[in-house]
Amino acid sequence: MPEENPFSIFYQKKRILASRSPRRKALLEEIGWEFEVFPAPDSVEEGLDVAGKSPSELVQALARAKAEYVAARFSQQDVVIIGCDTVAVCRGEILGKPHDREDACRMLLRLSGTRHNVLTGLVLWNPRYPQNIHEETVTTVLEMEFLSEKRLENYLDSGRWQGKAGAFGYQDGNDWLKIVSGTASNVVGLPVERLVELTGGMS
Repeated sequence: MPEENPFSIFYQKKRILASRSPRRKALLEEIGWEFEVFPAPDSVEEGLDVAGKSPSELVQALARAKAEYVAARFSQQDVVIIGCDTVAVCRGEILGKPHDREDACRMLLRLSGTRHNVLTGLVLWNPRYPQNIHEETVTTVLEMEFLSEKRLENYLDSGRWQGKAGAFGYQDGNDWLKIVSGTASNVVGLPVERLVELTGGMS
């Protein structure tokens, strides 16, 4: 008798993206998936106690909180909820989304000329089998060139740092940022290659 695939409860099911991020939505559309968007409210993240958590624990906790909220709205339905959260980590500091231009400038100066990590917590949850939740952290290593004052100001003026972990977007096509290991989709906010593996790869 063949061994049962532990991820079979996530295969070929209706997909629900528990995020309002247009970038995550675009990534799923690019691979041809059919899915619905049902974001968890910001209060889910704001009410979570994350004190003392490592970067990996943090993104998993935030991703799980989002998935758990949405799963409760689809109780006992045979669907797969996709929860995710992304942060950048540089020299031990967790860099989430900047609050304003000044905060974005601080983050970019910290990242300038360094090698750093981008971590995404990925959670899959089928509400029909709530005990079978899959959680993992996917990591991409990046290297940022030294940012001159002009280059930094140009990027800050563009406003493209808004709403992005670490105050930068790999998808912006900046030639001062390169991937050392891992995938670009993970930096954008959703590791689609790993997601396809876990869900059977069907559109």
